[in-house]
Amino acid sequence: MRRQLLGRTGLTVSAIGFGAWGIGGTVAGGRSYGATDDAVSLAALDAAFDAGVTFYDTAPLYGEGHSEELIGRAFHHRRDRVVIATKVGYADFSSPADFSPGAIRASLDGSLKRLGGGWVDVLQLHDPVPTLLRDRPEVAECLARLREDGTVRVLGASVKSPADALPLLDSGLIGLIQCNFSMMDVRAQECGLLARAEAEGVAVVARTPLCFGFLTGTLSGDEDFAADDHRARWPRPQLRAWADGARALLEAADRPEGEDGTTTALRFVLGFPAVACAIPGMLTPGHVAENCRAGSCPPLSAAARDRVMACNRAHDGFILRSTTP
Repeated sequence: MRRQLLGRTGLTVSAIGFGAWGIGGTVAGGRSYGATDDAVSLAALDAAFDAGVTFYDTAPLYGEGHSEELIGRAFHHRRDRVVIATKVGYADFSSPADFSPGAIRASLDGSLKRLGGGWVDVLQLHDPVPTLLRDRPEVAECLARLREDGTVRVLGASVKSPADALPLLDSGLIGLIQCNFSMMDVRAQECGLLARAEAEGVAVVARTPLCFGFLTGTLSGDEDFAADDHRARWPRPQLRAWADGARALLEAADRPEGEDGTTTALRFVLGFPAVACAIPGMLTPGHVAENCRAGSCPPLSAAARDRVMACNRAHDGFILRSTTP
């Protein structure tokens, strides 16, 4: 597994990280990919560690703390060998965001208990409004104190839209941005976020690099997903647009014979210098093996990346924003 610098944070992480939304399972008011089995989730975490994965992204919202609990169980005896990123802002799916200093500290205290460690490597604001740190200096002061006292090593933000990250970077506090970025969703490149992050030494962590599994190239868009799978909520035209788009993008990438779509899609994301880590969701040891193959492959060539970007422009993107649930 290739190792990469996490921007200018001083940390080094695996090129492929573990997106731990799914292992939180299904809770009232929120969906991921359906019900999970803790034994399988723990086996996936162990398999990821054995494969060289060192970056694990979670949040109190994922299974209302269950994802964090599983990561704490998996790594309590080897905590110093992994980089764990969690978030603040949301406690459950029924409550609004709360970024007050008191809520931030309470959320972090809960995460530390579940994770079983005395510190958090990366603490991310979870879907903050772009002007949060400008409009509420008390939030920035609280975060700075947490970093100064060593409870948090790196401050970051996991944003709804890549463009939301740009005003947050003006604070000078943010060392990591997590955002959607894939062959199917290139907004982070188009809005200038990747260029700015590279220039300022801010690490970018690419979320949904496989577009909910569609960039594996194995989905048709006509699947009947289980009711507790979030993909069941997307309109059929969007699912088909993703499936058709995946075929066009993987063809544009001109992948080597025998290379699966997962590897090609992850190689694309990792070809951009600002991207320190891609975090596909992993639910089983099989997912781990499939995703981690890309971590030992070279990034997609500049020419192949250009063809993928041209394919996006030719199709005016593949996100049917009017049909977003």
